[in-house]
Parts: sequence; C-alpha cells; structure tokens
Amino acid sequence: QFTLVDSGGGSVQPGGSLRLSCVASDSTLVHYVIAWFREIPGNTGPRKGVALISMSGGSTDYLDSVKGRFTISRDNANNAAYLQMNDLKPEDSGIYYCAVGSSYTLHSPMAYDYWGQGTQVTVSS
Repeated sequence: QFTLVDSGGGSVQPGGSLRLSCVASDSTLVHYVIAWFREIPGNTGPRKGVALISMSGGSTDYLDSVKGRFTISRDNANNAAYLQMNDLKPEDSGIYYCAVGSSYTLHSPMAYDYWGQGTQVTVSS
C-alpha cells in the first residue's frame, strides 16, 4: 500500500525556518503531483493548499501569503518531497500535510488521493 510520512515540524520564533519532509513508501511518487496543505486546529474549513509541484518538478505554485518565503521541491530518486519554510510568521502555524494526486491544483483537497499523517508547525514568540 502506498503511504506518505511527514516530518520536520516544530516550534520556532517568528523569522525562523523549518524544512518539512515527505517520504513515500515507493517510487510511484514520481507519477504524482505533490502538494502541502495546512490545517488550523478548530477551524471547520477545508485544508488550505500552501505549495504545489508538478510531476517533473518543473512547475510550482504557492499560496500568495507564502510566496517568496516557502519553496517546495521533490527528489524523485529518493521518493521524497520537501517544503523549505523561511521567515516564518505566526499565521503560518498549523498542521502541515503532504498530499499526492493527479490534478495540478491548490484549491481542492478532494483532488488528492494519498495523505501523510501531518506534522505540527508552531510559530510563536
């Protein structure tokens, strides 16, 4: 069964950095678009797409509020994806989930087929 494992979250002060990792169980990751979504505990709305990368890695897209601060990347040879988060702000806090699917979209969590277990990011002074 194809699975994803998220890691790398933690607690940092505003302005700090974190690097999230998403490791897949096998090489079928190469056939998927990869995205990172954020969920705010207690928020009843859908998870919000933060960053997205195409199968080849040649195209990326970001939530407006993280452009210039976050960078998504993938390493197909090692079945992994990453989210480098710099200049973190309190509003970046939440649970971050790696997800994979066939549609290149940040706007629809329902388009994604497999999800990691999530990793908590807390930005606070």
